[in-house]
Amino acid sequence: MLDPNLFRYNIDYLSQILKKRNFILDKKLISELEKKRKNLQIKIEKLQIEKKNKSKKLIKKIFINLDHLKHQINKINNELSFLKLELIAIKKNIKNIYDIIPNIPSDDVPYGKNSKDNKEIKKYGKILFYDFPIKDHVELGLLNNGIDLESGIMLSGSKFIVMRGLIAYLHRILIQFMLDLHVFHHNYEEIYVPYIVNDKVLYGTGQLPKFSDDIFHIKSIKHYDKNKYSLIPTAEVPLTNIVYNKIIKENELPIKLVAHSPCFRSEVGSYGKYNKGLIRTHQFDKVELVQLVRPEDSSKTLEIITQHAEKVLKLLELPYRKMLLCTGDMGFASSKTYDLEVWFPSKQKYYEISSCSNMSDFQSRRIKARYKTKTNENIFIHTLNGSGLAVGRTLAAIMENYQLKDGSIKIPNILKPYMKRLPIKGK
Repeated sequence: MLDPNLFRYNIDYLSQILKKRNFILDKKLISELEKKRKNLQIKIEKLQIEKKNKSKKLIKKIFINLDHLKHQINKINNELSFLKLELIAIKKNIKNIYDIIPNIPSDDVPYGKNSKDNKEIKKYGKILFYDFPIKDHVELGLLNNGIDLESGIMLSGSKFIVMRGLIAYLHRILIQFMLDLHVFHHNYEEIYVPYIVNDKVLYGTGQLPKFSDDIFHIKSIKHYDKNKYSLIPTAEVPLTNIVYNKIIKENELPIKLVAHSPCFRSEVGSYGKYNKGLIRTHQFDKVELVQLVRPEDSSKTLEIITQHAEKVLKLLELPYRKMLLCTGDMGFASSKTYDLEVWFPSKQKYYEISSCSNMSDFQSRRIKARYKTKTNENIFIHTLNGSGLAVGRTLAAIMENYQLKDGSIKIPNILKPYMKRLPIKGK
């Protein structure tokens, strides 16, 4: 959510900057609603003062005709009740408009309309040459009895997948490796989060109301439970909301949190994208990084959190590139985003494996998360998040980049200590 003062006092500036995000602000409607809101609040305040003065006279019995005075007070009460209901309706209307307005992009975000306008910052790693026909990760998974497409479809439907044996094991140790790196080397606190959250929490990070169709909602059978529940689309949602409606001491910042979780997404609008295998599924695992910082530290923190995600790719020796997203390709709540894209030999193309974003105070305004300065001022914190990394895509990238001629898969050096934990059959 943007600062309401921008709509009230800088609407022309706001309109111009939102155009860069391909968002057209209805200035006339917002100005009219804000004018009505202001006028109603002024009327209510005047009536409250009038009621207070008349109530004092009633208590002191200054008026000779007390019945007439009581009638005037009742009339004011009725008018106040009507005006307050009208104000509530106006505020709700304003909020519904503000809730679907995206965050303002940082000044250094390039202008563009879609992913074609994103800016490549750097490339890392050597793209290998193979002297044999390259297989994609699905072929390699089938060849090694590690990917079971039929069972995934039978159990749940399309875009669900079953992994078996060593491929399932490799998936699991990737999670452990990522958590170990971020906890013991990057100093994040590991958190275990619920995979089911309520609408208040989804609203807080910007998933609702705009992206309701992308979420798996749960229909509660308990009629007395008024909460609406959904499966999390990312651990960013519960991690960020840990500070919901809290005022944090300044010396407690930055707060650095990491969690592994499954993620559930309906993937509406993903038709035509690479839907095969582990690249785009309704359920996938991710290790998520979240940092909560002071506003003056958020730009620097975005670089740091991106470096933490990059470190995973560097240790796995996977070729990747770092992209700065343009204004037209950024996420709804983001003010600046870097995407890390890993190389897939079978497609001769880079695919996103991590997205690292600075949300500025957009989310903290929704969740009312603030910190108290040394001068006792309450300031909205800045929230940042990044994938460190998407586990299924990392596994797929390893399978393809480390494939051998016979279809077997070499294990990256950094993961070999984890592979030694495999139980040995027999003596």
